[in-house]
Amino acid sequence: MHVNQIRGETVLLMDGKPQVLCLTLGALAEIETALGMSDLSDLSVRLEKISANDVVLLLAALLNGGGNAMSIAQIQAARTDPAEVAKAIAKAFSLAGSDE
Repeated sequence: MHVNQIRGETVLLMDGKPQVLCLTLGALAEIETALGMSDLSDLSVRLEKISANDVVLLLAALLNGGGNAMSIAQIQAARTDPAEVAKAIAKAFSLAGSDE
């Protein structure tokens, strides 16, 4: 699967299928709302102590940003490697902040 890293896309295997994740402005707004933050300046502090539910919410927003919308129930039921989920989320944030 081809991803556009310039756009900030990365891939995560879910149920053996590649899914594109991307941190878009819409995804950021979704994350802000889902995590109950008043603004994005609180995001880095919130992510220092992240729960499994937070990971699911982040993943849902990043999947939406990548054009691969999945429900929370679908994400929770999907077979994924937790370490790969963490790497993909971190990579999506890293790519969004890079100048490459």
